[in-house]
Amino acid sequence: AAMRRSLGPLLCLLALRLPAGSGAAARGLDVASYRERVRAMFYHAYEHYLESAFPYDELRPLTCDGQDTWGSFSLTLIDALDTLLILGNVSEFQRVVNVLQEGVDFDIDVNASVFETNIRVVGGLLSAHLLSRKAGVEVEAGWPCSGPLLRMAEEAARKLLPAFQTPTGMPYGTVNLLHGVNPGETPVTCTAGIGTFIVEFATLSHLTGDPVFEDVARKALKALWKNRSDIGLVGNHIDVITAKWVAQDAGIGAGVDSYFEYLVKGAILLQDKELMSMFLEYNKAIKNYTKFDDWYLWVQMYKGTVSMPVFQSLEAYWPGLQSLIGDVDNAMRTFLNYYTVWKQFGGLPEFYNIPQGYTVDKREGYPLRPELIESAMYLYRATRDPTLLELGRDAVESIEKISKVDCGFATIKDLRDHRLDNRMESFFLAETIKYLYLLFDPDNFIHNDGSDFDVVVTPFGECVLNAGGYIFNTEAHPIDPAALHCCRKRKEEQWEVEDLMREFYSQKKTKKFTLKRAPDHGEGENAKEPEDASSEKAGEKRNSKKSSHSLLSCPSQSFNSKLAVLGQVFLDNT
Repeated sequence: AAMRRSLGPLLCLLALRLPAGSGAAARGLDVASYRERVRAMFYHAYEHYLESAFPYDELRPLTCDGQDTWGSFSLTLIDALDTLLILGNVSEFQRVVNVLQEGVDFDIDVNASVFETNIRVVGGLLSAHLLSRKAGVEVEAGWPCSGPLLRMAEEAARKLLPAFQTPTGMPYGTVNLLHGVNPGETPVTCTAGIGTFIVEFATLSHLTGDPVFEDVARKALKALWKNRSDIGLVGNHIDVITAKWVAQDAGIGAGVDSYFEYLVKGAILLQDKELMSMFLEYNKAIKNYTKFDDWYLWVQMYKGTVSMPVFQSLEAYWPGLQSLIGDVDNAMRTFLNYYTVWKQFGGLPEFYNIPQGYTVDKREGYPLRPELIESAMYLYRATRDPTLLELGRDAVESIEKISKVDCGFATIKDLRDHRLDNRMESFFLAETIKYLYLLFDPDNFIHNDGSDFDVVVTPFGECVLNAGGYIFNTEAHPIDPAALHCCRKRKEEQWEVEDLMREFYSQKKTKKFTLKRAPDHGEGENAKEPEDASSEKAGEKRNSKKSSHSLLSCPSQSFNSKLAVLGQVFLDNT
């Protein structure tokens, strides 16, 4: 029952659209003005990358040149692609799609991070592929089950598969894109580097029909679960050959973070009870052993004793993740703790000593990370608390004041004296700018509540897309969950409203429309009940057909909300 209570808000939240007119106006914050400032920040960074750094991976903003960092993929261009569409720039999106098709080659003798290549390259290409039609790209027949960006994502992912060929199924951290895993490669990988594949790899499997990607991602997730400690915690680094923990610090931050994130997001994306059950068990242990006064410390994974009383900036994703399981009150309390650190320094230092209330030696920098802004975006969608917009305001002011230089935005090397470093990571355009913009743009298509959607024809039938409920990978690349149901025929996925929708389609010639109400299959086509009564009755009928709700469903959910989250396929057999 407790699991059902926490999961109900989880999925409903994804389709949530609270009414406009929040407390922002009361506090005098001009949301539209900040949105345009964020747009200007993006183009200041993006244009200087194109002018000074392309085709290198990243811009070096202090010297106005470029460098390769993660594998020579023109990484910033891939990472920024879906941000262009979120900002409404379809012409540049289309241009970049052509540039990437012509210029990116994965058949190169380069040692690449398996984790980073997945979240930035595979994730970025998958997101851009699924958004291509919305961006006005002329897609090929069979889309979204085929397309050039999908083939590029698949090619990149196949280059990573040799890393998973270990006795445990947990991958090496580095792979050579031409030769596979190098002889002598270290078998020690961080937990996040093992457990952060299910979103991208399951999407690939569902779109291409090749199960190998989802299979290896699941095997890696389950290997970590199998090797948790007796008190339910995982450490920081593990030997992927022997499954022995090398670093036994347990927490929610660096080296672990996105493993927990992907259990939740994988559960939502795939409607997978097992993944959510795993996370909820971890969540209990995390609360029992690492949580103190709404902070989260690092502890020894077998004993639960405190090993590091520090807050890491990477941990700031946690309130956003809590909001996805409906734990909004705890999320806000932790968020406010983290916000006090931002106010103290004008950014989040990499490490913050909680008892001393100050930075940790050699960890004073802020590389323009997105995690606190990400949490603010999620929590604002759930609460409309104007404090969350104030964090966005402070982020814009701080980054512009401290980090902006002639050729872009530079990593802050030390928040105490505002010294800068000659690097602008690609996640600044992929994540930090994107989450800021979405925080200040409540009407963006990403926030679609499911009432508007597109129907596309695939070789497997008609498919609903762009209904909202997007799942962001850990690099903020949005994946449309509906797309996972477009590329295979599964009878069990046909809802009880299929007959209604077939009739609805026959009456509509257009392929884009707005759904106003959601009668149940059993109502009859001439039902005259009011909308609210209809929804209530539909909920009662669903209850009567099943003894209990699926743990990954919202009770008495209206059809358009359900569609936004699940995005199913409707087959026309008439």
